[in-house]
Amino acid sequence: MTIERRTFLAGGVAAAAYTLTSGAGSAQAATEVAAETGEAKAPTAALWQEYVRNPHNHPQIPDISFAGYRTGECWPNPPVRANVLRYGAVKDGSADASAAINAAIVDVGRRGGGAVLLPAGTYRIDNIIQIGYDNVVLRGEGSGRTTLYANRSLEEIVGINRSRYGSENSAWSWAGGLVWVSHRDRHQPLVAAIKAKKWPLEGWLGNEGEGIRTLTTVTAPAARGGFTLTVADGRGLHAGQRVLVQIDDDADYGLLRHMCGDGPGTAEYVWSNKDKLLSYRPFQWPVRISKVRGNQVTLEQPLPVDARLAWKPRLTTFAPPITGAGVEGLTIRMVKTVRPKHLLDKGYNGLAFQCAWDCWADDVAVVDSDNGFLLVATKGVTLSRTSVDGRGQHHSYACREQAHDNLVENFRIGKFTEPPTAGSGHHGINVEGLSCGNVWSKGDMQAGTFDTHRGLPFANVRTEVTILNDGAHGGSANAGPLYGARFTHWNVTVTNGRAGCVKIDHVAPYSATVGISEVTEFGQIDKPDFSGALNSKIEAYGTPAVNPPNLHQAQRNLRKRHRR
Repeated sequence: MTIERRTFLAGGVAAAAYTLTSGAGSAQAATEVAAETGEAKAPTAALWQEYVRNPHNHPQIPDISFAGYRTGECWPNPPVRANVLRYGAVKDGSADASAAINAAIVDVGRRGGGAVLLPAGTYRIDNIIQIGYDNVVLRGEGSGRTTLYANRSLEEIVGINRSRYGSENSAWSWAGGLVWVSHRDRHQPLVAAIKAKKWPLEGWLGNEGEGIRTLTTVTAPAARGGFTLTVADGRGLHAGQRVLVQIDDDADYGLLRHMCGDGPGTAEYVWSNKDKLLSYRPFQWPVRISKVRGNQVTLEQPLPVDARLAWKPRLTTFAPPITGAGVEGLTIRMVKTVRPKHLLDKGYNGLAFQCAWDCWADDVAVVDSDNGFLLVATKGVTLSRTSVDGRGQHHSYACREQAHDNLVENFRIGKFTEPPTAGSGHHGINVEGLSCGNVWSKGDMQAGTFDTHRGLPFANVRTEVTILNDGAHGGSANAGPLYGARFTHWNVTVTNGRAGCVKIDHVAPYSATVGISEVTEFGQIDKPDFSGALNSKIEAYGTPAVNPPNLHQAQRNLRKRHRR
């Protein structure tokens, strides 16, 4: 299935027609949508009508209307400031072009930004292509015309990268890219640490929080879904400022329980031995300030969790992020190697964004990789019209280490060109590590599954996806629950009828499974982490065609309508 941008925009027209309807008007709106778009008449989900009345703190459905580049805006189209051919790159694949490409990126970055052009052709890269400057775009002439051909792995280029948890597993199984978007002041120490066989912390706090300072503390409790924080001192804050909201936990794991919906089973769950999960704390959520009035700070988007005073909420600085960077119109192809056994990846990884905020990739394909697209501690990154193909991957798309409010739209995972290697694993689209607000929209998955990888991700959405559900979720036992609250699967067609990781009403607390095709449990079968009532909802089971067809687009239209 080919998904084009005009298809996505047409979906927006349909969504707009039923954005603010409810009750009897919803049926009429659905009929009007069908007449306008030629779609078969579909019922409007009751849960959507509930959400419209309570959009920012619905118990089962998260507000993901702010996902993506600058909360859903179109990314810019900066002019070309450098052509890599003028820096010595050759486009026939006969020589290493990585030094020339990186020199062009640095040159444009030092001049304030712009596009670095890779004319149609094949560019051999023997080193990492590192985008470390704000507002720099690496631009090919189309994924069918411009190719970066990587014949060395990250292990060969940088060195062995071991897991921070003391195992012999390769951390290249979930980190790093041969095209790596990360601020230069962060990326260089990170690579140096790996070469020195030290584990570099990946999240928003950088290397053990060095240089992070508190801007102000929160002095009054605020509820999930609220936009305003009362702080001790607002004088150093201003509209447009990027800050990190940090929230600790209490001795009874109240924050983690809250992320799972505060259900009764969360009190009985054993949190104390989940060392990997506990290491993710504090919760770190980047956000822009929209207004400051005295000690009242208004945020650009609603809080995804409560800010209770017992959890010491505060506004802080964070490790150097990269902003406004993009990758467009190219294929990243690896030299074909034997697919490695699970967790022994060498690092034939495609595109990685790390500590990146308001960045994007458009029309980018990854072929024959260990991992396709990795989002590590990212905020507001949009991946549009991307694809992963070839001999099979560990992660096609991974979203980890407190990665929030990212949007993967119009994406495709191709059928593997070769049978899987014995002992290898494939996860499909992954989210983990307290990550929230992320969206996978309009996808064609010919392999993989909806992986959560434990680590208590919460409030994430998969909508309007067709999937051949043949992958498996991952995650070690000490990483904690498989799902937090408010996971939503909306209009999902499963072509092979497998339930696992798609029909989640019996395992995910305070979740919503709406409009999925009929499925059966087989293969990997999960039991809920929490005892007692999960307070999940399932609607239109067996009918993957409810209105609105795309939950993300409908929420965005609802938000825009309210803003007028």
